[in-house]
Amino acid sequence: MIVDAHHHFWDPSRRKYPWMGPELDAIRRPFGPDELRPLLDDNGVDRTVLVQTISSLDETREFLETAAANDFIGGVVGWVDLTSPSVAQTLADLVSDLLVGIRHQVHDEPDPRWLLRDDVQRGIAAVGDAGLVYDLLVRTRELPAARETVRRHPEVSFVIDHAAKPRIAAGSWDVDWEEGLAGFSDEPNVACKLSGLVTEADWRSWTPEQLEPYVRRCVGWFGPERCIFGSDWPVCLLAASYAQVMDAVQQIVGLDDWIFGNTARRVYGLPDAEP
Repeated sequence: MIVDAHHHFWDPSRRKYPWMGPELDAIRRPFGPDELRPLLDDNGVDRTVLVQTISSLDETREFLETAAANDFIGGVVGWVDLTSPSVAQTLADLVSDLLVGIRHQVHDEPDPRWLLRDDVQRGIAAVGDAGLVYDLLVRTRELPAARETVRRHPEVSFVIDHAAKPRIAAGSWDVDWEEGLAGFSDEPNVACKLSGLVTEADWRSWTPEQLEPYVRRCVGWFGPERCIFGSDWPVCLLAASYAQVMDAVQQIVGLDDWIFGNTARRVYGLPDAEP
């Protein structure tokens, strides 16, 4: 089974997306399951994980309904207010076999140590108590706080989204990223998503060869059993088609059973049976 463990849906006519600046005008339109399904069929993808885009419980509830209505969606990574005193009750109210994880746009917080706030730490503990994964959406700046967080919560499963966004477009090797991410290989409760890399490179001129050293470094640190493929569709469309993203990663690591399915199924607890 091939799993795309990171994609989004959105509709700017219904909601505001604070991160969607003018440079993203090309994807400022609705994207939903009817548009994604044929792409999955064309590329042999059996199941997906739908990931939150804004800090909204309403979006999370809507995504759970969307997942229930579309059999290719195996799980949802939603959002809750980790700082809320009632976060455990909120998670209980959201309970669903389709809710597999929680995420917050940590890299948009002004404080690089936001994750280490006492209220956030209580919220992450509640995510673990609920049996859910916590997706870390961070860049290099937030990696020290992220590593301290995973050490404080060895019972929680964490996934680093987009390999912590290395600065591929800068041209030279991202030494700060390497120094920040390498240590996570020693944390057994952490997996790494090989996702979102085409838009960290130059959108107009990227090549698989530019991505290769970063992908290979992640696979070297974490091993295939802790690496997860994600398309980051439709964000990826700024730089590449769905097929081009799939092909680029396959050129580098092959159609590895762990990276393209088994790791996501294990970490997120996705069903074994194909839809």
